[in-house]
Amino acid sequence: MDDNLKILYIADIVGVPGCNAVSSEINKLKEIYDVDFTIANGENSKKNGKGMDPKSADFLFRMGIDVITTGNHIWNSMKIYDELDRNQRILRPINYPAECPGHGSCVVKLSDDIPVGVINLQGRAFMYTIDCPFHVSEKEIERLHDDGVKIIVVDFHAEATAEKVAMGYFLNGKVSAVIGSHTHVQTADEKILSSGTAYITDAGMTGAFDSIIGMQIDQSIKRFITQLPVITKVAKNDCKICGVVITVDKMSGRSIDIERYQISVKGDKNGTNN
Repeated sequence: MDDNLKILYIADIVGVPGCNAVSSEINKLKEIYDVDFTIANGENSKKNGKGMDPKSADFLFRMGIDVITTGNHIWNSMKIYDELDRNQRILRPINYPAECPGHGSCVVKLSDDIPVGVINLQGRAFMYTIDCPFHVSEKEIERLHDDGVKIIVVDFHAEATAEKVAMGYFLNGKVSAVIGSHTHVQTADEKILSSGTAYITDAGMTGAFDSIIGMQIDQSIKRFITQLPVITKVAKNDCKICGVVITVDKMSGRSIDIERYQISVKGDKNGTNN
């Protein structure tokens, strides 16, 4: 049995271009990195790039995603609410009120009976004033540890860099990885912290890069200039898939490597995702 586990994380998937970038590249990524487990942030995987619906969630699972994490935009489409309650592998941030639909963490057992825990968190700086992500995560991690789960990956969906860095150090040695999401801009600070936690401030975006974080440029600029609720549409050009691959020691749950990737998608991948 291999002593290490390879975890593929796919950064925020935006609309049809993002979904089709996953379709185009995921098998290559799994083969290159010998991947055992795959997590993807799908909060904007809906066709119009705003929220997620059952069709886009089903598409990602059919592409081989094991767990879908999300963030603040998960609430944009009410069509996903029942699915959040039904499917425990679709997560919403755990520090939303308990009355909200869905689950904030899950445990998946691999073929060799190794359990992998995934926790979805949301920050509070410049975002909604929901429950404290630090206190909530600490309590959930203790529960998972009591259940014998050593490998835990946290998707921290947050705006402020300082809050993400703080969470990385706060959870250092308690989880296998803290992966930042939400800003759609990949950072170059991937590292293994002193007690074996893999960390990156933001894993980036999967979608059209000739854009403003996945949306058409002119509409997005107009929205900033006018401060009006201008309707923005998903951009289509220069598609890329981004994220990280983490190598974790199965026995200890400590990470031994984190590698950032950003891959251009060749050809026209802007068809449908369902």
